[in-house]
Amino acid sequence: MGNWLSTLFNSNKTHKILILGLDNAGKTTILYYLAMNEIVYTCPTIGSNCEELEYKNVKFKCWDVGGQDKLRRTWSAYYPETSAVIFVVDSSDHSRLETTRKEIFNVLNNKELEGCCCLIFANKTDKKTSLEPKELIRALKLNEIQNHCWAIRPCCALTGKGLKEGWSWMTNKIK
Repeated sequence: MGNWLSTLFNSNKTHKILILGLDNAGKTTILYYLAMNEIVYTCPTIGSNCEELEYKNVKFKCWDVGGQDKLRRTWSAYYPETSAVIFVVDSSDHSRLETTRKEIFNVLNNKELEGCCCLIFANKTDKKTSLEPKELIRALKLNEIQNHCWAIRPCCALTGKGLKEGWSWMTNKIK
């Protein structure tokens, strides 16, 4: 019983966060903006990137996993012990919304992610063709998500706009 209580109140626990999404959605740019508070120009992720962050006295180990079609098949290897999923959506890429929807539901329907909260970053809001969060909720059928606490937040990875608000929501849900 004592061990259980000590882990319950242990503020040194590091929470595992998965950052997923299709290729070119902005996952790596978001990760490095959050880690370094600056823009890092990246190339497509082959495999994964990992950074440790701390926010509001909560420690995170963030895994940014490549989003190319062949790499999406490996996402499930990262699921064990995950506290939250951040799914990054290119809100200006209308042609891949159906693929994005399928991938979000494939991820969230996995039993290893039961109880995880899901933050959906609607990235690239600086583009004129970007969809508003309400439009994305409808297009991605996010209201059908029943077994996870989720939120969608508009953001721009290149300016950092909206990233801290989303991160704050996720941190509060994990606490």
